[in-house]
This record gives sequence, structure tokens and C-alpha cells, in this order.
Amino acid sequence: MLLTIDVGNTNTVLGVFRREELIAHWRLTTARLQTVDEYGVLTRNLFTLKELDPKQVRGVIISSVVPPMNWTLSELSKVYFEQKAMFVEAGVKTGMAVLVDNPLEVGADRIVNGVAAFHKYGGPCIVVDFGTAITFDAISAKGEYVGGVIAPGLGIASEALFARAAKLPRVEIKDPGKVIGTNTVTHMQAGLYYGAVDMVDGMLTRMKAELGENVKVIATGGQARLVAKGSKHIENTDEFLTLEGLRIIWEKNQCNEASKKHEPKAAR
Repeated sequence: MLLTIDVGNTNTVLGVFRREELIAHWRLTTARLQTVDEYGVLTRNLFTLKELDPKQVRGVIISSVVPPMNWTLSELSKVYFEQKAMFVEAGVKTGMAVLVDNPLEVGADRIVNGVAAFHKYGGPCIVVDFGTAITFDAISAKGEYVGGVIAPGLGIASEALFARAAKLPRVEIKDPGKVIGTNTVTHMQAGLYYGAVDMVDGMLTRMKAELGENVKVIATGGQARLVAKGSKHIENTDEFLTLEGLRIIWEKNQCNEASKKHEPKAAR
């Protein structure tokens, strides 16, 4: 089995694959202050609930945009799964050229999403990931990462309204059914939901104008299904796109290691 871990600023998603099949998955709050043992006990309990044996894990791969978590998860992998974790970082084979000014600035999860989207849907394509931020990532017809956009996420917008406006309540982010609300809650829900839908569609219209109209759009992340319902451009919603990308990258690197072992030694 392969354990995949995607560490975001708000949530951490874990998935277990048996070959190409995702057999278990969990979404946790990203807890920067939890210890290795706390994560270990939690992870072992999750495995027990799904009747999975941690000893059958033969690999661990992690994408992380929260550097303080990396040591903790590396130790979790070593102590509780007896595996050395592979982090998606410089030097790891992804099969995707990153054509931006500084490739090291691009979050690991965005490259992972691009790898999975191109593998599953082909290119050119755009991945919209609804996390703490809403990210848009453009992949060329050749499978190259050509750039993207970062915008505030729905949760950030909602919390900003609640925090900065004394009389506004914290509300559930949902489609209120119509734009013109009749009370404060539906006013806010309409602004958050339809504002997000129109921002996403407006951004996708502009990106398609640069990439060409024959572009597939894939959404993933927490509010992907919610926003996709109102979007004119989102064609596919793929909840586990990042986990799939981690599996694909793991397999690419295992194949790479295997080929190195079988390379003939240079004649002396």
C-alpha cells in the first residue's frame, strides 16, 4: 500500500492506495503544533477504523505547503510506518516541465495537481483548486506547467467579513438560491457564493483567451463541487486529484530508481 499526504494551510488530506485504487481517505485539520506521537496515534486509529494494517504500507509520499510540518511528518513516516517519506520537491521526478520565472516558488500541490490533471484529462487544461486560496494552474498541450493565478479563498473572504464588520455574523457558505437576498445572512451568502462563481468564471474566460478555447477545466478542493454547480466553465470535479497526482509521481520515481539499478556500469 502507498500512503499519500497532502498538507495544506487549512486541511491535511491522507489517502491510501492499493496499486491504483484509492481504498481509504481522510481530511484532517492541519495542526502545526501536534507532535509526531499525536499524529502517529491519530493515523494508526484511522487505519484501524478502516481495518488496514500499517505494516503493509510500502511507501509514503508527501506534498506540503507548510514547511514547519515537514519534520513531523517525516518522523511520523519513519517511526510509525518504517518508511522514508518522499517529499515532492526539487530533485523529485514529476515528468512536468515548470516554465515559470522561479520554479521553486510554485507550491508542490499545484505541480501535483497539474501532473494528475494532464495524466487523467490531457492538455491543455486548467486546474482550479479551492483551498485556503483559490489557485488556477495552466497546463499546456505538451504537459508543461506554464503559470497560474492565486486568489483569496471563500473561507478567507467569509472570515474577513465576520472579523472586520461588527454587525455581520459568521455564515455557512452556500448557494442561497437567488442573488437578491431578503436578510443579512442571504445577503452575505449571495455575495460569497455568486461572487466566487463569477470571479472563477471571469478568470477562466481570461485564461482560456490566452491558452485557446479548447481547454479542459478541472476543479478540486473543499468547495469545488459547490462552485462548479454555478460555473459555466468547470467541466470536471475531481475530489482526489492531488492524491492521484502523488500516486503518479511516486510511481514515476520508483520506475526511475528501478531503471538506474539496471543500467550497465561504465567500462573501466
